[in-house]
Amino acid sequence: MNSTDTTDSTVTVTVDAGLATITLHRVGASNALDVATKTALRGAVLAVAADDAVRAVLLAADGRHFCVGQDLDEHVAGLDADPAHAMDTVRLHYNPLIEALAAVRVPVVVAINGACVGAGLGLALAGDIRVAGESATFATAFAGIALAADSGLSHTLVRALGASRAAGLLMLGDRFTAAQALDWGLVHRVVPDADLAEAARTVARRLADGPTAAYTQVKALVSASAPGLTDALEREQRAQEALGATADHRNAVDAFLAKRRPVFQGH
Repeated sequence: MNSTDTTDSTVTVTVDAGLATITLHRVGASNALDVATKTALRGAVLAVAADDAVRAVLLAADGRHFCVGQDLDEHVAGLDADPAHAMDTVRLHYNPLIEALAAVRVPVVVAINGACVGAGLGLALAGDIRVAGESATFATAFAGIALAADSGLSHTLVRALGASRAAGLLMLGDRFTAAQALDWGLVHRVVPDADLAEAARTVARRLADGPTAAYTQVKALVSASAPGLTDALEREQRAQEALGATADHRNAVDAFLAKRRPVFQGH
């Protein structure tokens, strides 16, 4: 099969011999997720999922970081313009994006470089197999701006790490390393940063050349062993909408952008 390419301002897609590579390309913003990027990424996922010639998917990112999560500049603009609807992006964009990625019938490999934070971590955990560069770092980040979780993390993180560790990471927001992620079973493999692109592509190519029908059944069986992603996304949405209206959240976002420590009042 000849390769095909689709390019958006923030997302690129290449399909070559059954392997679809979706690449985040908002390098100047560390691949932060604004509405345009979320929309383009979901469109890319849906297009790849609908292509019967695609036998595996590789999700990767250009630049130093995989994804630092929500674009907070855009979020603050939303809080200023219409605070009652600033969290609508969870329902309108994050939930459909994560559900689309989780529903891809073929294996999804995620290559993680640099920071993988917040909704970026949610994206990574919506895939099947994760390969990380040795300097990759991870964090949930939500509690730091007085939010709970979205992008499926209340489901996928608990499923991957257990309730106690997941609760600790979601509440305390501590960063953890690629080595820790490997030790905890969150990633499949850690490689030198310079080898990440090739190592992840090798895994994805192996899957694309393998028994895809069997892999599809494996995905279905694994998913059925821990149902509830859609319910978790809906619960996250309600929680984020409520928390997005609190003074703590607005003060914490302002503090983050001003690079100062927030003071929380608990409301």
